[in-house]
Amino acid sequence: MKSIVLYALTVLIWGSTWLAIEFQLGDIAVEVSLFYRFSLAAILMWVWVNIKKLPMNYSRRDHGFFVLLALCNFGLNYLVLYWAQHYLTSAMASIAFSMLLLMNIVNTRLFFGKPIAKRIYTGALIGVLGIISLFWPQLQQFDLSNGALVGLLLALAGTFVASLGNMISVRNSQQRIGVMQGNAWGMLYSAIGLFVYVIISGADFSLSAPASYWYSLVYLSVFGTVIAFACYFALLKNIGPERASYVIVLFPLVAVTLSTLFEGFSWQANTFIGFSLVLLGNAIVLTPTKRIKAFIESNKASFANKRSIPS
Repeated sequence: MKSIVLYALTVLIWGSTWLAIEFQLGDIAVEVSLFYRFSLAAILMWVWVNIKKLPMNYSRRDHGFFVLLALCNFGLNYLVLYWAQHYLTSAMASIAFSMLLLMNIVNTRLFFGKPIAKRIYTGALIGVLGIISLFWPQLQQFDLSNGALVGLLLALAGTFVASLGNMISVRNSQQRIGVMQGNAWGMLYSAIGLFVYVIISGADFSLSAPASYWYSLVYLSVFGTVIAFACYFALLKNIGPERASYVIVLFPLVAVTLSTLFEGFSWQANTFIGFSLVLLGNAIVLTPTKRIKAFIESNKASFANKRSIPS
């Protein structure tokens, strides 16, 4: 029951954050928006861990991994994904991000030695075909100056960085570092790192933005960062990165629905085919072969029974 609640919260929140990010793209620089987001999230996290009196003393080595967690899960990945959404709708960006599932599996193999099941190669191929279908019009006129292709490459790069962050979270869990403590340190280091980046880049710490910007910022900080990451990392700890990755299959459904309703996301034939293939590929990757075979056999038996019933 606990895992179901964690799944539902993660899917609904992360599925909606893609649309919320659209309200962050405007007059205020992306790096400044992220600094605001993770500063607020860090404050909330540290208030929480102090109220709960959670242990926060860790070794220098652990702090090194907290810095890496900040870079991969609370910094560079979001910076690149925000850039990607300058070129893509929230729907397309969320679908591209669903490739995190395959990247998690490959990286789990590389970093933790977990073998890759044969079905995963099939699911990966179907998922890649789905991405190709989604961006087929742009690929037909291949040009790196094409905005959609730039957005796709940025989204995939941000997704890869996020996958590395997931591996760091798994490592922290194996070292018995609490989810809330790891996130609190990671978000603090992220806020510090983003502050330094803003200073170096020369961006302006502007506060001039419409109300929708600030509403979405609060939503992204409280729900999209503090609550969603706590839920997702708890899933990583409790059931492992592969099974926790089921959220990646589901949240694009939420994102695409919201994009269709509020952004006027247009469904074309290639969009429908590509989205379906990405979902199918992810489902195959996450479903054990025994279950797939049992599903096929049960459908065969059901079909045979229906044919044997006289009309």
